[in-house]
Amino acid sequence: MPLDPQVAQLRARRVADGVPPLYTLTVEQARAADLAAVRAGAGAGEPVRHVVDRHVPGPGGDLPVRVYRPTDDTGPLPTLVYLFGGGWALGSVETSDGICRSLANAVPCQVITVGYRLAPEHRFPAAVHDSYAAVAWIAEHADEFGVDPGRLAVAGDSAGGNLTAAVTLLARERGGPSLAAQVLVYPNTDYRADTESLRDSDDPGLFNRHSVAWYWSHYLADPADGLDPLASPLRADDLSGLPPALVVTAEHDPLRDEGEEYARRLASSGVDVVSTRYPGMAHGFFAMTEVLGAAREAHAEVAAYLRARFTP
Repeated sequence: MPLDPQVAQLRARRVADGVPPLYTLTVEQARAADLAAVRAGAGAGEPVRHVVDRHVPGPGGDLPVRVYRPTDDTGPLPTLVYLFGGGWALGSVETSDGICRSLANAVPCQVITVGYRLAPEHRFPAAVHDSYAAVAWIAEHADEFGVDPGRLAVAGDSAGGNLTAAVTLLARERGGPSLAAQVLVYPNTDYRADTESLRDSDDPGLFNRHSVAWYWSHYLADPADGLDPLASPLRADDLSGLPPALVVTAEHDPLRDEGEEYARRLASSGVDVVSTRYPGMAHGFFAMTEVLGAAREAHAEVAAYLRARFTP
């Protein structure tokens, strides 16, 4: 189906205003433009009872984390670790602020977002190991963070969805931490993807195949690294034994097909999977709750899924 009217309106405004695609900018310019766009799409964000900035140890030094608690209860809460999107090169704990606030209130649960290191300053696998280290440290220090270790999940959008998948692979390989669920929102899953949705995506007014290539070029030090399952989870030989998954895709997204293929691979490996495609939507819609009704619907779906997985 065609672009949703709300998405089409946003696209038309971008084109009329001459907003350049991020892949035509320097990394520094793209980081600033990406954050501004995310803030415009998410609005001020919902108030949450407690929001605290902290740090946890990482393999390359301390990592910033932001903790959202929707209640004054100091006891252990079900907890979602959220990994922001941005093609591994853009983003920060600020990028996912609106998403984390929304999910903390809607589930309700504690949400902790992780400021992993960015490329090209820190290329693959730095972001993977940062993300896993943060999740593992939070699980190991559950009392300190008020985490119910039996109700810990991980989620992310775009590159954050890719990192979420990689974290679950590492958790399985290393014997923990135990994860109740994973939520992958339009994730990158294969560096060498050659799918219909990728080939057909050439609109400069939207995230497109050139965007995808630009991000991979900053993330990988060597194209051969793209064959590693921690970079391309779809290339893992075995996906069995991973946590239950919700995979969210957008119809007009170059990553649509590889995300949906990952969901099929998970299901065929015996993983409990829910896969939802949002018609008329484009990449990035999940962060745009202020301007897109479908974004609010997707947040409600993710919240309901996590609530069910967190129910004892």
